[in-house]
Amino acid sequence: MNKAYDILKEYFGYSSFRTGQEKMIQHVLNGHNCLAIMPTGGGKSLCYQVPGLLLEGTALIISPLISLMKDQVDALLSNGVSACYINSSLTVREQERCLEEMEAGVYKFVYVAPERFESMEFIDTIQNMPLSLIAFDEAHCISQWGHDFRPSYRSIVPNLKLLHHLPTTMALTATATDDVITDILDLLHISEEAVVNTGFSRDNLHFNLVKGVDKYDFLLETIGSRKTESGIIYAPTRKTTDQVYEFLRKKNFPVTKYHGGMSEKDRKNAQLAFIKDESPIMVATNAFGMGIDKSNVRYVIHYGMPMNIESYYQEAGRAGRDGEPSDCYLLVSAQDIQIQKFLIEQSIQSEEKKRQEYDKLQQMTHYCHTNRCLARFILDYFGDSEGPDNCGRCSNCLQTSEKEDMTKETQMILSCVKRMGERFGASLTAKVLKGSKNKKVLEFDFDSLSTYGLLSQYSEKEIMNLIQYLVADGYLLVQDPKFPTLKLSSAAYQVLKGETTVMVQLFKEKKRVETDFHAPLFEQLRELRKKIADEKGFPPYVVFSDATLKEMARYFPKTKEEMLQMKGLGERKFDQYGEIFLEEIKQYIEENGPIETGNIDRSSKPVKKEAVDRTPSYLISYEAFQNGQTIKEIAKERNFVQTTIESHLFKAYKEGHPLNFDALFNNDVEQLVLEKRKLIEEPGLKPLKESLPDHISYTMIKAVLVKNELM
Repeated sequence: MNKAYDILKEYFGYSSFRTGQEKMIQHVLNGHNCLAIMPTGGGKSLCYQVPGLLLEGTALIISPLISLMKDQVDALLSNGVSACYINSSLTVREQERCLEEMEAGVYKFVYVAPERFESMEFIDTIQNMPLSLIAFDEAHCISQWGHDFRPSYRSIVPNLKLLHHLPTTMALTATATDDVITDILDLLHISEEAVVNTGFSRDNLHFNLVKGVDKYDFLLETIGSRKTESGIIYAPTRKTTDQVYEFLRKKNFPVTKYHGGMSEKDRKNAQLAFIKDESPIMVATNAFGMGIDKSNVRYVIHYGMPMNIESYYQEAGRAGRDGEPSDCYLLVSAQDIQIQKFLIEQSIQSEEKKRQEYDKLQQMTHYCHTNRCLARFILDYFGDSEGPDNCGRCSNCLQTSEKEDMTKETQMILSCVKRMGERFGASLTAKVLKGSKNKKVLEFDFDSLSTYGLLSQYSEKEIMNLIQYLVADGYLLVQDPKFPTLKLSSAAYQVLKGETTVMVQLFKEKKRVETDFHAPLFEQLRELRKKIADEKGFPPYVVFSDATLKEMARYFPKTKEEMLQMKGLGERKFDQYGEIFLEEIKQYIEENGPIETGNIDRSSKPVKKEAVDRTPSYLISYEAFQNGQTIKEIAKERNFVQTTIESHLFKAYKEGHPLNFDALFNNDVEQLVLEKRKLIEEPGLKPLKESLPDHISYTMIKAVLVKNELM
């Protein structure tokens, strides 16, 4: 295994394997067929890439995911490894050229769609070449019990038997129930001793159930402060996808969309814009995402309940593939179950398969209403008993003690629905409870009801949110999704009789703490990465992951030796990009002055700078500056870099707090900066600084631009 460790460090920049990877590699090197069950982002690809680089011949990777093939090939090429893919996205001539080069032994890795094995020309080609291994990626697709079963996968096995020298076969999947595992073992002749199951836990994901909120308001609040971060919003239907996309587009979010009703060209362009960070927000149906290897997705929002837990976990798992903390939100609404039942009924599946889907939908419904730890619920579903009963990260774990007794308000709402004849929706009900003089309220004489104005102390929006929460929790039923009138459930009558207490747990966005890396440098490195990626034709995360850039912004490496200690950065990557990033970091330090950094020694971890509990961190810096301290003094006292203090001051100013700009620049400097800015074609900070006298610092320039609303 020593050579395997050398490969790991040189090509992938890691000094140790993740859980399960070494066992899988050892199985392959020993010639044993094997199965890996690892969570999304758990490092399955290294299980075949490392032995593929060690063994003679070509590694054949079978994948149903065209986009994943391209991502994986791009990543290998960026590491100087010869690789190609063969699928329907290539022209006939391109496919023929790949086959010729395969047979000539040009490639160490070839990614192919399962349909290739239906071609005898392809079988003849691989018959005449040395294969190091065959890997079935997304192996659950081979099982009839898998949630994404592909019949084309089943035809591969008999055709593989035609090969004279069948190499070691490995299967890899992130979602597999016991039935699926048994099916894979039987089909690929894998012994139980060669199964590596690392569990399904994703400790960097924070799961959140969200009930009783206006969904559009939730989107604005949640993604409004993270426009530059990549996120996916999954919608249950094409129509909803279009509606959410239009809403966000009109609010000037950098958004794109993807669903089956779009042309292939439009879908391809949308996916490319998302992968290249040009439109970091993707609104899509579940048609999007299979095989998206984008490592820096920071959040996934489900705009409605998915059909089953397998799909939900796979889709939510597209967040945080780089191991960085990421958020998964599931917005629960009244129509979800009806929509999913409709989709099941409209499918062309057998009655037996539909029954299985209804059973899975029931489990998904239980998840949406559980008070248990959300991560634990998912792990139990997959039969993973490892780990604690409470993750300490999900909304149920974090907010159990923050529930509010809303029994009286609930009784008022239920009484109002009853007195309105259970014939109207949430909007009109809220107006009656608020005491509105709305035309429809008066027309139906609802202002004479005893419940009229009972909740006048609340806004209509707050009442609507509470009604939606009661629907999600089953106290109110929605009769018809098309005409959503409210009706009392059996549970509602228990509340009215005083037999049940209603504790409402309204969603609160978790407070985001100060990062332990230097955010301005991280953003600058992201821009450099994007520029390089565009020139190479790669997605940005193929150059370096966000996790690697954060390490650079945490430790400020100054030499090759220090750079090679950054997570995910090996010799091969350094040879291609290392010097460019070292120069960028050096220049940043020269422009911003000495910066205190963490210790690169891996035996010690940098201390996180937590936000002060009561007063926001940026306001502490602001108050110190207004009291006469300089930026440098505040930075030293608070153990922050100076640019962080600057961002604190500018944020306070933009929120309406007066700022003493006279302490930052005089009138002559302000006029000169503004004049020079008008003359520059691309008014970035660097060209602006170069056009000004040396005594005018970056701090002065930024302060002038902020004051004049140009930044």
